[in-house]
Amino acid sequence: MKNIRSVPPGRRLDTEVVPIHRRGQSPIEPQQLAFDDLGLSLEQATFLVVDVETTGEKPGLHSLTEIGAVKVRGGEVIGEFGTLVNPGIPIPAFISRLTGISTAMVTTAPSLAEVMLAFIEFIGHDSELIYVAHNARFDIGQLTGAAQAVGLEFPQRRTVDTVKLSRRVFTRDEVPNYKLSSLARLVGATTTPTHRALDDARATVDVLHAVLSRLGPLGVTHVDDLMTAHSGVPSKRRKKISLADGLPRGSGVYQFVGPNDEILYIGVSGNVYKRVRSYFTAAEKRRRIGEMVDLAERVEAIETATLIEAEILEIRLIREIRPRYNKRSKPRSRYWLRLTQEPHPRLTITKVVLREHVDHVLGPFTRFAHAKQAKELIESVSGLRTCSQTLPAVADGRLPCHMAELNLCDAPCVTGIEQRQACRAAAHAISGNLDVIYSATQERMAKLSQLERFEAALAERERLYALVNGAVAGAICLPLVHAGRIIAAAPSDEKSASWEVIVIDHGRFVQSMVVAADIQVHRFAEEFMATHPLSVLPERPFESVSTDELRCLSRWLWRDGVRIVVASKPDALSTPLDHAQKIKLPTIPGFDEGIMGSLEHLD
Repeated sequence: MKNIRSVPPGRRLDTEVVPIHRRGQSPIEPQQLAFDDLGLSLEQATFLVVDVETTGEKPGLHSLTEIGAVKVRGGEVIGEFGTLVNPGIPIPAFISRLTGISTAMVTTAPSLAEVMLAFIEFIGHDSELIYVAHNARFDIGQLTGAAQAVGLEFPQRRTVDTVKLSRRVFTRDEVPNYKLSSLARLVGATTTPTHRALDDARATVDVLHAVLSRLGPLGVTHVDDLMTAHSGVPSKRRKKISLADGLPRGSGVYQFVGPNDEILYIGVSGNVYKRVRSYFTAAEKRRRIGEMVDLAERVEAIETATLIEAEILEIRLIREIRPRYNKRSKPRSRYWLRLTQEPHPRLTITKVVLREHVDHVLGPFTRFAHAKQAKELIESVSGLRTCSQTLPAVADGRLPCHMAELNLCDAPCVTGIEQRQACRAAAHAISGNLDVIYSATQERMAKLSQLERFEAALAERERLYALVNGAVAGAICLPLVHAGRIIAAAPSDEKSASWEVIVIDHGRFVQSMVVAADIQVHRFAEEFMATHPLSVLPERPFESVSTDELRCLSRWLWRDGVRIVVASKPDALSTPLDHAQKIKLPTIPGFDEGIMGSLEHLD
């Protein structure tokens, strides 16, 4: 980095010097090091420091009067850009007094279109280039608006604001304010800001280097660190960054372990080392997780062949260990709807699904209240009996209940007549076909609204949401259990010919691996089928697999590019055209957070 005048340490940032972490090695003297596995180091990064002068107009065709930019890398200037711009309108007198740029000066300057074309060419195609400006929102906003005004697209890059960073590293004891002129004096900038674009850009370069020299000893050594450096991180947390030493650079599950060997938190990543390291930087903003990191004494990892294997392992470990800092630690109940097998069937809510019931259940619901709402809606539309008694095939002379008196039930308990039509309607709903119920509920809601019975209409809507979301949750979970064995493959890397292959038996993840070429996918499938016969579906299929696991596998299977190589029952993976998945319910803020839980928080 460029040599700058040394300044006393600030007090706004926790400035206790933390040894720079490089795979566990701390250099004697603070310096910036390259972390190839963490991204671009600051020494290798290219910064484009920009400044603009304007007419005072909003960003657009008549705003810019001058653009100045300096491209730097490793503390060295590698290019400069500076030009006046003809805004096409007179420059106000007060702007001319401030900047020294008059209307006469810009009369012969190139047009905005010419300048923006040249400036975009100067920016280049480096996607890792970083914009820097003093009050970046203004400068980048002006440039973006100007480009759009002439039909060009301004290149999007990450942006650093030296005002925000200066407020973190320089105190008011050192500088009276955070204007560019004040900071330039503080750091001994070689160029004095003059309200001319190129001069101000050059001064901003020196301020940037001063900021980076302050942040380097605090562990801000690569671009990802710099992007979050304006947020303070306690030094005691930064010191723990060496806990990431030795962790795998590939897929796996990591566990933060506390002082009593208690597992505090379990997570998953495609690059465990990089992800764990981020917990000790400003990238981690969750207060509760910060508390967990401060408690942790070590981090352990389990490396996996693929990311999907790591995600499944994470789900299983969280369910088994229940770490206190994982939100999903507490197991959720699961509820299902099914028709009873008796002479006069009824709907029942159950927490246990047996093998013979797998084809005839609706759910899972994560709350009993949602299962109850869905049950009530099916009963009210179909006319199926709602009593919980087991009725004999032949009427035994018992008296009807109040539902018959209100004409809400045709009383099979008295007549002995089977409710065949109601049972068919309920069975359709259990299978996921909700067309009739959906239409009937919409009509009810409309009538209730016309009568200004809004609470009753809301209750109907809640029941409809519960029912539809239970059916959709079933469409996610049940096909994987029905399908028996599934062997599927997906390209693992766009840059190579390798493939990820996974094996699922009755909805439960069995194995994954990466093969070098597509021909090996089929070879693996043949060998696995020959050496691992498919077991019988368990008596209680959902006791051995969580719906979190099913949801995770379903999400992986239905990505673009995935190929189903083997499926014992391929028809089970298809969804009927009349299934409730086609129903698109509107999002209702505050309401859906509870009802939609059957989709977002399956467990």
